[in-house]
Amino acid sequence: MKALAQRTGAQYTRILGFGGYRPQRLVPNSEIVEAIDSSDEWIQERSGVRTRHFARDDETMLDMAESAARDAIARSGVDPATIDGVILGSVTHDMFTPAAAPMLADRLGLDSPVAFDLSAACAGYCHGIGVASELVRAGSASTVLVLGAERLTSVLDPSDRGTAFIFGDGAGAAIVGASDHVGIGPTIWGSDGAAWEAIRPNVLEDGSPGPTITMQGQSVFRWAVWSMAPVALRAIDAAGLSVDDIDVFIPHQANVRIIDAMAKQMKLPERVVIARDIVDTANTSAASVPLAAERLVREGQAKSGDLALQIGFGAGLAYAAQVVEIP
Repeated sequence: MKALAQRTGAQYTRILGFGGYRPQRLVPNSEIVEAIDSSDEWIQERSGVRTRHFARDDETMLDMAESAARDAIARSGVDPATIDGVILGSVTHDMFTPAAAPMLADRLGLDSPVAFDLSAACAGYCHGIGVASELVRAGSASTVLVLGAERLTSVLDPSDRGTAFIFGDGAGAAIVGASDHVGIGPTIWGSDGAAWEAIRPNVLEDGSPGPTITMQGQSVFRWAVWSMAPVALRAIDAAGLSVDDIDVFIPHQANVRIIDAMAKQMKLPERVVIARDIVDTANTSAASVPLAAERLVREGQAKSGDLALQIGFGAGLAYAAQVVEIP
């Protein structure tokens, strides 16, 4: 029997550049409070959010993803002709089929890349980075565009006191390619499907799923703080590092209190730069980690060569974390 051939790719991978897109419409808490009988002070104390960005009525998740993708391509200096993979993390594509990634690839003029959507909610981007790194290392692709993009206003109930104030719209992107050294550490990922009801669609009178999202805030808070800090530490350990080696912490932008509690649980050194993009951008689900990373780099808070711990977690309940080198 003739043996099958097996291809191999690059030994190491890294992120070549970030990109981001935030819709122009900036929505302060004052526009949210009346519908949920709340106050600016209550929202900031509860979540840390001061403002969020909302997409235009005619602006789709795919439109935002395209803007973020073009930004990442421009900043990385990558020739679009070399991009042979597109992974788009999202739960708000406005069609159940076809997937958004092939449509995005067509908009960008890419030549027949492998392109697929990844549905892991707030963990989608970090899942995408892990998958992209493995694709490049296996030789299945050479350069992969990874995105997290969400139009969460399309699934929000503006009168729901538990969710209306916490979410926003946006898209973030990164380019993953070959490297001469390790630039993306091993991904630690998993799920807890037994707790799937913690973040889910609302339920209609007939028992069927509704069009908006609901969340058990306290349950999610406890899970994120007590279960995700150990996952983050495992990602550091898998990369052969200790917390003292970390320069930047980029957690899912779910809640400032969660971010601060995780940092405390992990005993991160005071010098570590911690992303708090949620204050001005709110929780953008799959887009939150790449948007936070893009902002830190653009504002000079994260420097080329810094080691950044990133972790996404949310509905599913799903999670993924890895240490990456800042491009």
